[in-house]
Amino acid sequence: MASDEQSVRIDSWIWSVRLTKTRSLAGAACRAGHVRVNGERVKPAHAVRCGDEVRLRVGGRDRIVVVSRVVKKRVGAAVAAEAYVDNSPPAPPREEIAQVAHRDRGAGRPTKRDRRDLERLRNG
Repeated sequence: MASDEQSVRIDSWIWSVRLTKTRSLAGAACRAGHVRVNGERVKPAHAVRCGDEVRLRVGGRDRIVVVSRVVKKRVGAAVAAEAYVDNSPPAPPREEIAQVAHRDRGAGRPTKRDRRDLERLRNG
């Protein structure tokens, strides 16, 4: 990390402004390649400064934020919201999120008849 006073580690900043729940999740996202600063993939120790654009994929959703304030320690939600400008696309409505098939507990394994009914529903 640079010795500059106006920079902080990217994993620490992502956690401090409450984009992820834990710092270890922020570091894991960096290592997995889900975090980009100014268009480049970064490691958890990369220094972030004011004006940098951070792209983060968390919870199946892309977040695009511009750093407006460097925060070194975790802060309250109101202060965290002031630390960045959110340019993320709006989240899809809950109705558009695909529903997962659910079977009642104890219903056992689906029968051939159940499978055919499901295929009929899916294919119209």
